[in-house]
Amino acid sequence: MDGLPWHRRFRNALAESPALWWSFLYFFCLLSGYYVLRPVRDAMGASSEVEAVFPPAMIRFFAGHGIPLKELILQVLSTCTFILILVAQPVYGVLVSRFPRRVFLPALFGFFIACLFGFYALFHSHIPGRGLLFFLWVTVFNVFSVAVFWSFMADVFSNADAKKYYGYIGAAGTIGAFTGPAITRTLAEKVGLANLMLVSAVFLTACLVCIWRLRHWAIQREQKIGRDNESAMGGDILAGLKLIVKEPLLRWLAAMVFLGVGVGQLLYNQQATIAREGFATAEARTAYYAGIDIAVNVLTLVVQLFITRTLLSRFGLLPVLMIPMAALLLGFAVLTASPLPIIVGIVQVVTRSNEFSLMKPGRETIYTRVDRQWRYKAGAAIDTAFFRGGEITFSWTYKALSAFGSHVVFGVGLLFAGVMTASAWRLLREEKKLPSERGTVEKS
Repeated sequence: MDGLPWHRRFRNALAESPALWWSFLYFFCLLSGYYVLRPVRDAMGASSEVEAVFPPAMIRFFAGHGIPLKELILQVLSTCTFILILVAQPVYGVLVSRFPRRVFLPALFGFFIACLFGFYALFHSHIPGRGLLFFLWVTVFNVFSVAVFWSFMADVFSNADAKKYYGYIGAAGTIGAFTGPAITRTLAEKVGLANLMLVSAVFLTACLVCIWRLRHWAIQREQKIGRDNESAMGGDILAGLKLIVKEPLLRWLAAMVFLGVGVGQLLYNQQATIAREGFATAEARTAYYAGIDIAVNVLTLVVQLFITRTLLSRFGLLPVLMIPMAALLLGFAVLTASPLPIIVGIVQVVTRSNEFSLMKPGRETIYTRVDRQWRYKAGAAIDTAFFRGGEITFSWTYKALSAFGSHVVFGVGLLFAGVMTASAWRLLREEKKLPSERGTVEKS
């Protein structure tokens, strides 16, 4: 079957597993909805208009203490995001502990859709401080919606199925991640930012339909392996963080995510500086970021369609983790020697593409072999607290290092990329100790 063209393999996979079609559509709509919004969020972070981003009271507070808020926009946004994530994580823990999947998944997406209608009103009225609120919300929406998606996929598919299908599902997300910014790039300056909120809401409504249809296959798999995931999960709302402390595999996974976000944040902050200096309006910056997203997603889609499935099915996690590590080390070595804007853009595109096409699908196959506490709680904690912890830490690190020049910024980034590579290697060693799904007794 591996000798067939990719489109024939995909058709055969759809025939084998009808659930793959709905999973494909679900991830496409989820990332289309998110990527309609992401360029708007990034434009806010790269804005030089403090009044559009922060509420007047906050501007007065910083001015009264002699702090140049205009020079710290991304750092302040990252700090506020991290604080909000720390507050939201226990709330999420309560939701997944006390309510069954059939309740908390639709409730979560219903809440996100309602928020989009609220932002539609905010952007129409040009209320000061809308940028801060929107930046925070989009970040939280992305973290929790994607974490829940992959946890749900681990309910629907076995480990063997995940190795066959996750590359295709990831490709669906990439097509969505291409579609979203293409819509935004086309419409941003024509219809205004407010109407983009309604476009995103349509995509999230389609996600609700997919969740409802996929529940059937999740129940079938649970019955086959003798577990019940339709009941409330129970347990401590901080169980995810406790599991990370206890389990070596989760600790190395958390370290790898923390450092991966960190080195990506060094690139993201440098890119924001380039956008701020090169574009005068929020709409122009939005179009610029949409172009970057399109480049990332084109490369990601090519890798997912032609490489990801083969690597995962034949060789497991080793190549899908270590190939991106090698590319990251090479990219930061080049940037340390020559930190030109064009090279920053190239390394940013390659790094993000590797994360989406190889590392993320590879990491998610681990969760098909463990119980729900690992998937919905520990996995979500890694994707929230550790992800945003890396973001805030390295956002301020960039600000401190940028005073010494770009060479120093990327030299430090190269050092952390080396530590991240070591973390990935230790994760691979721990992953080999997991039992196969057939031999695993999962807790409900």
